[in-house]
Amino acid sequence: MITFDMAVKFFRDCGLFIYPSLIILAMGLSIAIERWIFLRRARSQNKREWAQMLPMLQGGQLKEVLGTASRSESAIGNIVTHGLTRLQTSRRREDLDAAMEEGMMEIVPRLERRTHYIATFANVITLVGLLGTIMGLIKAFTAVAQVNPAEKAEMLSASISIAMNNTAFALMVAIPFLLIHAFLQSRTSEIVDGLEAAKISFLNLMQRIAPEHPTR
Repeated sequence: MITFDMAVKFFRDCGLFIYPSLIILAMGLSIAIERWIFLRRARSQNKREWAQMLPMLQGGQLKEVLGTASRSESAIGNIVTHGLTRLQTSRRREDLDAAMEEGMMEIVPRLERRTHYIATFANVITLVGLLGTIMGLIKAFTAVAQVNPAEKAEMLSASISIAMNNTAFALMVAIPFLLIHAFLQSRTSEIVDGLEAAKISFLNLMQRIAPEHPTR
């Protein structure tokens, strides 16, 4: 209960600038949660479907793989569909690689979507907190100039403490946001690296078996 009362007093003392900070906090958290769920689902789906398609590719069941990949909404399904579709008109490794790279160019923006906003929010909330602190200090010094000299030190100390709450809250939000942004970027890079590895495996397999198992 004491902790709750301290938190309420902290937010009350921040003044009006706490409201834009809270809005930024809510927006950043919603984006972070949505991106974490999306990337987690994409990662597990890619692994599951690649584990399903790889044995069929190794067995030369290209038509079956094309059917499975074309029905899939996953990133790996999109890439494999591009590769097998191009295989019907060209068997050159360069052509297959270009087709699958086209699929990658469609996928990577979806993986990176909105993640950069979290770092932007971290910077913006820091500036908002600093602005709140400056405005609070201006208000404090203005008020101190009009009070009894005996009360100046006490009032100034209290006013500065209140003004600093804005920066403190901003930093408490900005630091986790930067860490979350780095985490989501590493997850995105991990997924992209996995897709690149799957693409190389696909190209190597097609170079070996495509002449023996045409998809037409």
